[in-house]
Amino acid sequence: MSLFRKFFSSGHTNSDDEKESQKLSFEQNIPIDEQFIFNFKRNGGKFLYCDSMSEVKEQFENILEENDWFEGEAICYEPTLFPLLKENNILFDNPQNPNFLLATCENLVSDEGSISFSSNQIKQKKPNELPVNMVIIAYPSQIIPSKSEILSAIKNKYKREYPSNITTIKYFEKAQEEDFTQYGSAAKNLYLILLEDL
Repeated sequence: MSLFRKFFSSGHTNSDDEKESQKLSFEQNIPIDEQFIFNFKRNGGKFLYCDSMSEVKEQFENILEENDWFEGEAICYEPTLFPLLKENNILFDNPQNPNFLLATCENLVSDEGSISFSSNQIKQKKPNELPVNMVIIAYPSQIIPSKSEILSAIKNKYKREYPSNITTIKYFEKAQEEDFTQYGSAAKNLYLILLEDL
C-alpha cells in the first residue's frame, strides 16, 4: 500500500494486500475438511455428502438421472464398485463409448481442492484419456493438507507394492479464460460423493 494512501485514507482500506491476508487467515483457521470442500467447489467440483451406503446409492442414482446415464456405459476398474453399476444396468465390461468414470481415489488435497489418483483407480491412463464426466467416491479420512503429502500417504496405505501413475486432477470445469496454470490439464465434470467414515 502506498505511503499517500496510508495518510489520506479514511481509515477503511480495501487493498489487495489486506484482502489476500484475510483470505490466507480464513483458509488457515478453518478445519481441513471444510477447506477441502471450499477449494473443491471453487474449482468447479460438485460435492455430495452421505452418512451411509444407502445414501451413496441414492445420490449415485440421482447423478445418473440428472445426466441421463441409465443403461449407458462407464469405465470402472475397481471390483468393489461394480455392484453400483450392475444395479443400474450400466455396461462397464469393455465399454465402447463410456459416459463417465466411476472410481475411488487415493487422497483429497485440502489446500488446492484437488483429487489424487493412482493406477489402482485409473490404470495407466492420463487424465485427458479419461471420460470428461467422473463420479468419485471418497471418505473424509482421505483428506490430506497438501500435495506434498500424497506420496507419504500412499506409502502408509500400501506398505509394499506401491501403485504407479500417481496424478491429481484439480480443474472441474472449463475455465472461461485459461491461464498458464491450467496448461496441459483436462477439465472434468466431477461429482464427489463423500461417505462419512470417521
